[in-house]
Amino acid sequence: MLLLRQQRFYRGAGELLYAREGVRDAIDVLATDIRGFAVADTARLLADSAMEMFTSIGASVLCQLTSVTEAGLAPAARTGNSLASFTTQPDTGDLALFYVAGNTDSISWERHRIVSYGTRSLATTCPPTSGFSRPADLAAGLEGYGLTLETPLSANVRAGAPVRFIRRGRYSLYRAADGEWYLGYRRCNALGPSACGAIQPLSGPYRSYSGDRNATGLLFEYFDEHGTALVPSSSPLDLARVDLTVRAESRQHLMIEGRGSTPADSAKASIAIRNR
Repeated sequence: MLLLRQQRFYRGAGELLYAREGVRDAIDVLATDIRGFAVADTARLLADSAMEMFTSIGASVLCQLTSVTEAGLAPAARTGNSLASFTTQPDTGDLALFYVAGNTDSISWERHRIVSYGTRSLATTCPPTSGFSRPADLAAGLEGYGLTLETPLSANVRAGAPVRFIRRGRYSLYRAADGEWYLGYRRCNALGPSACGAIQPLSGPYRSYSGDRNATGLLFEYFDEHGTALVPSSSPLDLARVDLTVRAESRQHLMIEGRGSTPADSAKASIAIRNR
């Protein structure tokens, strides 16, 4: 009997840890992207269980222009300081934002859709003569990045300009083929009306979707800078804070000391938008 109780205890503890891990995963993933996205890049406040946004996937420096639609970017060093950093490599359909040098104090970025992106010879994309790489980088075999854009860059975009890369995606609570509910991600087109690809599970399972805000598995709540609640039809430019609630529970119903129990956990995070 004692051994049976211990087995039930450890099983219950394991299921509770599993639920807590799922809650933590969702908070970590969503908080990072929500905090870092730029409201000026726009988002969509889809619903209480879904949100669409542009998130940063990397940054670099413009070394040189080979044409009005083709650019060479700085290499990412293998060690030490680097002028380029990416969480994932940009590709066709993502957006590149180029800093525009002007005579005013206002900050301006040109937005261009990427046609192609990839590693290229450093000698052709960012040679040491550009001032943004070193002969040692060339000797070490580092590669630069070549970027082709859908539309021409203006004359105000010059060598040395910072470049940001953003990708449009949608996070949502969805029901998978196994009947469970997960946090999913869809990659969406960068420009025009939203059109998104197949959903990919990120973490879960969570409680099922419910119209009851106190019971649903994933809840987005939107607020402006005054703390006034926004609705999905509100302008995303008013968004200043997102409150996120995640609820998970074990897929196992346990009997402990003769009583039924389903291990569960929940967490709430209030995330301020950094780039407003």
